[in-house]
Amino acid sequence: MFPWNLFPFDKEVQSKVKNMKPEEINQFVQNIMGKVFQPSFPNNMNPQEMMKHFQGFPYTQTDVPAKGNSKINYSVFETHDNIFVRIILDSEDWLTRLKLSHTSHLLLLENIPEQGNKHSIPLPSLVKKKGTTANFKDNTLEIKIPKDIDTHYSEINVTELL
Repeated sequence: MFPWNLFPFDKEVQSKVKNMKPEEINQFVQNIMGKVFQPSFPNNMNPQEMMKHFQGFPYTQTDVPAKGNSKINYSVFETHDNIFVRIILDSEDWLTRLKLSHTSHLLLLENIPEQGNKHSIPLPSLVKKKGTTANFKDNTLEIKIPKDIDTHYSEINVTELL
C-alpha cells in the first residue's frame, strides 16, 4: 500500500483517497490536471505545434542569407563539447570551390553554390579558434567545432550621479 501518511494532506482527504476506486482516482487526477493545465495546454494542441514556438537548436535552415539568390540546406546542433553543422552539397564539385572559415559565433561559407557566393551560419554558442574538423560522406559535409567556455567577463562599477 502507498504511504499516504507521508503527504501533507489532512486526515479527511487521506480517508477519502483510501476509499476511492481506481476509476474514481483516475477521474480525480484528470480533473485536477485539467484545472491546472487548461489555460496553457489545451486538449486539442498538437505537441509538434507546441514545440515550434521554442527558439532552440537543432536548427535547420534552407534559405541561408547570402550575396545573390542562392540557397543551401544545413542543420546545426550542439552537444556538451561540440557544435555540429551538416551541409547538404548538391554536387561534389562544390568541395573543390568551397572555402570554410569561422569566427567565434559564425560559420562562413564561400563560393558555393556559385563562385563569389557568401553564406554565414550563426552558431548557438562560442567556439574555439582551433580544432575544427570537416568530413564529407554521402553528399553531406559535417563540420565539428569545439565549444569554448565563456569566461571573459568584466566587473562594472556603478557611480552615482548627483
